[in-house]
Amino acid sequence: MRVRGNPSAQVVRIGARLDAGTSAGVRERLHEALDSGEGDLILDLSKLEMIDATGLGVLVGSHRRALSVQRRLVLRGVPPRIMRILAVTRLNRVLHVEVPAAAVA
Repeated sequence: MRVRGNPSAQVVRIGARLDAGTSAGVRERLHEALDSGEGDLILDLSKLEMIDATGLGVLVGSHRRALSVQRRLVLRGVPPRIMRILAVTRLNRVLHVEVPAAAVA
């Protein structure tokens, strides 16, 4: 996981897995990024291959933390498989998922 920042947003790249084995470290890094930055916190999920209930909990918890510090959590590059999981759990209605420009046209 890598964090890049600029004045208006921070980008965090998530690795291939967000599950029980990786969630504690990811949660800690996301909370640090939320507490130390400004603007949107963008999670780049383009490399994410697998997510479980624990990983979904990290996303929801980070979303709540972002709201508490007047920031916005944005999911970018969500693979179709992960998007289906978000849709089935209806988290796509709670979390802000960035839609690619090609999908809008």
